[in-house]
Amino acid sequence: MSTGRQLAVLAAALAIVATSGSAALAQKKYDTGATDTEIKVGNIMPYSGPASAYGVIGRTEAAYFKMINDQGGINGRKINFISYDDNYSPPKTVEQARKLVESDEVLLVFNSLGTPPNTAIQKYMNQKKVPQLFVATGATKWNDPQNFPWTMGWQPNYQSETIIYARYILKNHPNAKIAVLYQNDDYGKDYLKGLKDGLGAKAASMIVAEDSYEVSEPTIDSHIVRLKATGADVFINITTPKFAAQAIKKNAELGWKPLHFLNNVSGSIGSVIKPAGFENAQDIISSQYFKDPTDAQWKNDKAMIAWNEFLDKYFPEANRADASVMYAYIVSQGLVHVLKACGDNLTRENIMKQAASIRDYEPLGLLPGVKVNTSATDFAPLSQLQLIRFKGETWERFGEVLSGDVGG
Repeated sequence: MSTGRQLAVLAAALAIVATSGSAALAQKKYDTGATDTEIKVGNIMPYSGPASAYGVIGRTEAAYFKMINDQGGINGRKINFISYDDNYSPPKTVEQARKLVESDEVLLVFNSLGTPPNTAIQKYMNQKKVPQLFVATGATKWNDPQNFPWTMGWQPNYQSETIIYARYILKNHPNAKIAVLYQNDDYGKDYLKGLKDGLGAKAASMIVAEDSYEVSEPTIDSHIVRLKATGADVFINITTPKFAAQAIKKNAELGWKPLHFLNNVSGSIGSVIKPAGFENAQDIISSQYFKDPTDAQWKNDKAMIAWNEFLDKYFPEANRADASVMYAYIVSQGLVHVLKACGDNLTRENIMKQAASIRDYEPLGLLPGVKVNTSATDFAPLSQLQLIRFKGETWERFGEVLSGDVGG
């Protein structure tokens, strides 16, 4: 064969290899739950039961994904959002997770709510290697990529939050007598651990009372009576919305006026403060990482304008004073960000890889200076907070944006 002919054959062969190589690169990769036209996303929410105030999160997410689908979906694929009620009951959560993974065959489970419910399914999700992504709970344990590579949190974790409160108390009220009310489960105990870690050696002398309640209790009034009797002048309120509102009301009834710290998962004006009475909530301190929709300073903010336009069209009946609606709007953007980054490689492995590669991402609605960052060793997307104080009918921010980074 002449040299010219050999070169021609070689060139042709190389062209074939190059073509097949680029075809392989362009090939779409799917796991169960993803196709050319659809991405199945599972979700579990307490639409009923003691934490049903949070059900609005699932409803907001459904509305948000409808908007995304109307805009053409994610890289041409529509999101099929399948959301089930678990009554905030861990055995029910297990049942719904199995249904989503084994019957509905979802690609991932997104933003399921609550520490006990997510704890109940964490091992199962990791055994099945199905992403348990951006869970709606701030427990520190979700930041444990080494042992649970398929589970990732979203919001600032509970220990970070109470560490920040502890630092504030040590600096401004070093002789405080602290009473703590907490929910008797992983969620409550995680917050309590952060408080004690933050107070350090002074925890034993400063905390004069710890009282826990069960979510099955109809009221926490008797707990508040007990805590007031201790003479504490600082009250750390680690409760979910229903009980948070009860505690604020009962404090007022008893005339107990300690410096009151309220965990941010119950900082919603619509579902907690307003039902408890604005007059009863004055000067409560909490923390925030996203914009409060009731705050007039954000009226002309581009994030707030976009949020209002979305609600006008897709969820007009939403209570815009409910912080959970804004929370859901922000975390939904986070999922869309990850799915877009996956391109045509919609495997479960790639979803976790993209979720663990977020750099300085700012979804609409976060406070200025707060950014989403993750890495292969850091599964805590958000770790910054700003302290807020309730004044009149709204929260007022004060101080700097603070970080209380804690690993799992």
